Amino acid sequence: MPTVPVYNPDGSQTGELALADEIFGIQPNRALLHQVMVAGLAAQRQGTHDTKTRGEVAGSTRKLWRQKGTGRARVGDRRPPNRTGGGVAMGPHPRSYRQRLPHASKLEGLRSALSAQVQSGALLVLESLEMPEAKTKLLKAVLDAVGVSGRLLLVLAQPDELIWRSGRNIPGLAIRPASDVNVLDVLTARKLVVMRDAIPALEARLS
Repeated sequence: MPTVPVYNPDGSQTGELALADEIFGIQPNRALLHQVMVAGLAAQRQGTHDTKTRGEVAGSTRKLWRQKGTGRARVGDRRPPNRTGGGVAMGPHPRSYRQRLPHASKLEGLRSALSAQVQSGALLVLESLEMPEAKTKLLKAVLDAVGVSGRLLLVLAQPDELIWRSGRNIPGLAIRPASDVNVLDVLTARKLVVMRDAIPALEARLS
């Protein structure tokens, strides 16, 4: 059963917390992690790229010169792809890049990602976090006290407006409720700071 350190907001370690083996202690499935990561990155693509075909570019449909008698090659209008200002042949058009993954695969991928972070010592638990006001300096002081910096993921049990507003200006910090955490969030973070009351929420979601 894996254990992770538990800290107070002032940075003092209060002990360790044992985590569920079937969620935080499995052998990470690297192939599945790659598949879920690729699907997640693909879903972030907007897919709004577009090029104009020969039927969409501006220009007359008049034949540029007569068919015979000029000594030049036969041509039609000025809009085919081989002419300057013409359309684009087989260019990109709006599309969705989303890849469908079974729900069970997404959950197994998240279990693998969390287990990998626990095994690398990148996950720690925060006993509590109460923000009297939305102030970046207060949240930054807590993160500095527990010794984390850089690209971080802060996992809450429930959405908290004050914490979100306090952390939105901290570079590299992502704040997610336990219900919204995904594989991309977990694997791209150097450290995971999970609220103690968010652990049961994660376990209930992934059980």
